[in-house]
Amino acid sequence: MGYKNKLHILLVDDDKDDCDIFKEALEELDVSSALTILHNGIELLEFLSSEEGSNPDILFLDLNMPRKTGLECIKEMKSSTSLPSISTVIYSTSYNTNVVDELYDLGAHYYIQKPSSYKCLKKVIEQAILLLSEENNTSISRANFVIKP
Repeated sequence: MGYKNKLHILLVDDDKDDCDIFKEALEELDVSSALTILHNGIELLEFLSSEEGSNPDILFLDLNMPRKTGLECIKEMKSSTSLPSISTVIYSTSYNTNVVDELYDLGAHYYIQKPSSYKCLKKVIEQAILLLSEENNTSISRANFVIKP
């Protein structure tokens, strides 16, 4: 893949089972990575503001979380000059075309609707990592914004 070093992947999701399944799927992929898991948007913004949080390569961000939603987080992240710029993949059970369009306009890199099968989950995670490693800072077209298994 395009990343030469170990990837630091950040997953923010309030559903513990989804986090465990994501972690298992990531471990089965041929990707050298370190995974940090956070459970809400407040934790994410605090983490990104810390010294420890300055180096994630990819953020997988759930939309529907308590305290601060993924949408609120991405708005804050994109409008802040003090938070690091991170390749962001929205990773959510829901799919609302208006929200997806807004996320695209805000600068999210990709959108994944959480698949129901483990095999498809592995495929979309791998696809997102591969796409981001090949991206070379080119803009993603709206037609390619949603990653499907």
